[in-house]
Amino acid sequence: MAEVQVRGLDFHVIRLGSGEPTVVFLHGLVMDNLSSWYFTVANPVARVADVILFDLRGHGQTERPRTGYTVESLVADINGLLDQLVPDGRAVEFIGNSFGGLLALAYAIAHPERVRGLALVDANMTDDSWAGEITRAFSLKGAERDEMIMKYAHRWAGRHSERKANRLIVNAHHLTKGTSLVDDLAASPLMTDEQLATIRCPVLALYGTDSELLDRGERLGRTIPNCEVRLFPGCTHLLLWEATEQLKEQLTAWVTRPQARGALASSLL
Repeated sequence: MAEVQVRGLDFHVIRLGSGEPTVVFLHGLVMDNLSSWYFTVANPVARVADVILFDLRGHGQTERPRTGYTVESLVADINGLLDQLVPDGRAVEFIGNSFGGLLALAYAIAHPERVRGLALVDANMTDDSWAGEITRAFSLKGAERDEMIMKYAHRWAGRHSERKANRLIVNAHHLTKGTSLVDDLAASPLMTDEQLATIRCPVLALYGTDSELLDRGERLGRTIPNCEVRLFPGCTHLLLWEATEQLKEQLTAWVTRPQARGALASSLL
């Protein structure tokens, strides 16, 4: 566990395992931090790879500035961390959940030379629905807001106590009401099909059949040349918690695949 300073902020970082490849885990938005990966997939993957976990700007134990939450700014944070943690410039694997998957896609578009592969768990993206969804979700107040937060918190490993649940609610309130996060994300540019088509590394996209983001998975399968889409029957957006054991197996196999394996066949939904 360490604090790494990037772009004037102290980021909370955990590094596990060793060797090749280096795998960077990216967590979800507001109701999430690196612990969701730490308590699920990161430790099994660390048995076969070098693993980097960190809390995004404003999340978990990383500093919470009032500004700087656009997708572009968060991608710059990731790049600054990689410059320090992987200074030889080699390409890394990204595994992203929900908003973390969106950031992995955005990073691969901006810095293709640093990305060896992407594994996306029910990933979101900045499309035509993005700004409205962000604004609606984080304009909730009172009991309605707390209910929405707990919907995503109640399955988290290690967060079943009332004390930890209340802390999550307080932190989410400070992040959404005390910073520019909602406005910054709502104003972030849309991710175009043309941009997605520039991603040439292997991509594994994992979605629940009952997820409200399933259409994003369908879009990835259509637009990214080297993308395999796998569906998990009966699972929702909480795929990380509903299919943890399957994800451990599939993501460990993904990061240990031969680097020069040829093109993956895209999966048609």
